[in-house]
Amino acid sequence: MADYAADIAKYTKDVDQDKVDAIVKYCGIALRNRDSSLVSAGDPKELATVRDGFAKKKLGLEPDEAAAAIDKVMQTMTGVRNKSRVTVYYLLAEQTGNLDKL
Repeated sequence: MADYAADIAKYTKDVDQDKVDAIVKYCGIALRNRDSSLVSAGDPKELATVRDGFAKKKLGLEPDEAAAAIDKVMQTMTGVRNKSRVTVYYLLAEQTGNLDKL
């Protein structure tokens, strides 16, 4: 999926392309592999990776705050089988008011 902004725009308006680019840069090589470019909402280990990686290290969220925000993002994306990591990260940053940290 090359057009990350278009995917994010399905869930929010006024997508900031600079923030999208920052997330793509943060994810780096992980986006080259289909499996690692997606977030599995049904896999507790994957959600822990999002919580302990991006949410904690990049956004500075505490575990409980991050888990609650991740749950909201997953609810927002209900019905989407292949959740783009970039979209999940963008919505997580937006949900927690941390877009400025990207």
